Amino acid sequence: MTLEIFQITVLSLQISALATGLSLVIGSPFGTLLALGRFPGRSFLLSVVNTGMGLPPVVVGLFVAMMLWRSGPLGDLRMIYTPAAIVIAQVVISFPVVTGLTAAALQALGPRLRLQLYGLGATRMQMIWMLWREARLPLLAR
Repeated sequence: MTLEIFQITVLSLQISALATGLSLVIGSPFGTLLALGRFPGRSFLLSVVNTGMGLPPVVVGLFVAMMLWRSGPLGDLRMIYTPAAIVIAQVVISFPVVTGLTAAALQALGPRLRLQLYGLGATRMQMIWMLWREARLPLLAR
């Protein structure tokens, strides 16, 4: 019995770690794009992200379940009640949080900092890396 509990705990930690990692890999660049980019629809996307941050987990779980049910659009994948489905649901819940907090942390930095980094000869990737380093404390708060 103790072994089963240990296996369930390990599986739960693996699923959560994978979902968190995926959310960071997807949400951090998207949040950076929303914070630093200027393009049509940016305000709308920020509104969608902020709305997604307030979605109840039960609603997200029900949405993912409806998509994965046998009669749902992704039912042919037969993923319902699998660890992969749990990862998908957790990513859908955490993606807006990661994206929104990344965008907010980077927007809180002074706009002159970007210009200063460009003036010092930084490439776009170097500038983004330095902005992430400068906003590391708010980014770690996610």
